[in-house]
Amino acid sequence: MEPLLMDLANNVFLEGNALVIIDRRKLPREEVRVVCRGYEEVARAIENMVVQGAGDIAITAGFGLYLASLVNDRDIIRKAAQRLKATRPTGFHLAALVDKLLGLAEAEKGSPQAILSFLRDILKRQRSLSEATGKNAEKLLAGGDTILTHCFPGAALLFMLKAARDNGKDIKVICTETRPYLQGARLTAWSVSKLGLDTTLITDNMAAHMMSIGKVTKVFTAADRIAMDGSAANKIGTLQLAICARYYAIPFYILGYGGPDRKTETGDDIPIEQRDPREVLEIMGLTISGPEEKALYPAIDVKPRELISAIVTGKGIIYVN
Repeated sequence: MEPLLMDLANNVFLEGNALVIIDRRKLPREEVRVVCRGYEEVARAIENMVVQGAGDIAITAGFGLYLASLVNDRDIIRKAAQRLKATRPTGFHLAALVDKLLGLAEAEKGSPQAILSFLRDILKRQRSLSEATGKNAEKLLAGGDTILTHCFPGAALLFMLKAARDNGKDIKVICTETRPYLQGARLTAWSVSKLGLDTTLITDNMAAHMMSIGKVTKVFTAADRIAMDGSAANKIGTLQLAICARYYAIPFYILGYGGPDRKTETGDDIPIEQRDPREVLEIMGLTISGPEEKALYPAIDVKPRELISAIVTGKGIIYVN
């Protein structure tokens, strides 16, 4: 698989009346297809982290609603919408897209073709938005920068780095591994290294040390949701990076794609997804602790605007502090 831009069209696609998802939990070691023939299978795939990244998850849920629409039953479509929206409560992109498709389905009397056409348009727009966000973010980079990332910030990060490379900027990238699903190791570090950039993988607890010895000049992460007050929610562990970056006077940037959610006033209004604690007790399916231990897994944390230097969107850069 070409990892350059982690193009969703190559990761989530229809084959007949089934949705095929390339299991991102398995990348880059192997390419495994997960076949979903109904919205419930799509919902479980989202919950089980088969697909990752807020925008990609949203479109996958949209395809789940498309599969439900094939039954041509409004009650089933509405039930599917509620089920899909419940899969990942923090990200607003999923709920917003599913609600839009549900309204379209009801207006078009459940027309699967109308839903599919809209999804294909969204895929094109998402790629354009990612590219525009990345090109705007590239303006924040200077030759010699070493940036730190966390989790998988999506295609905008790769567009940003590709633009910097093409403009002759020598950029190094440090990726946190991102427990417990290791998205930083498996997706981000892999994709960035394929761009030909100097790529270093660190464990999550090394970031403050790397900042303290001057090895990080800027931090870039994405966000599952951005509130109107400038607060941003992202993968657990992002808050501690923002706190450390502020302490060491390192700019902390959010790749915000479409920008704030107009329906979310403050960071306190962002729901924190609580995932199965057992996921913390394993790495790649291997148990790493004893049978008596407990665990916690809040999947998301929220950064107050005071810790964020700027939010980069497809339309431009919003300087928060």
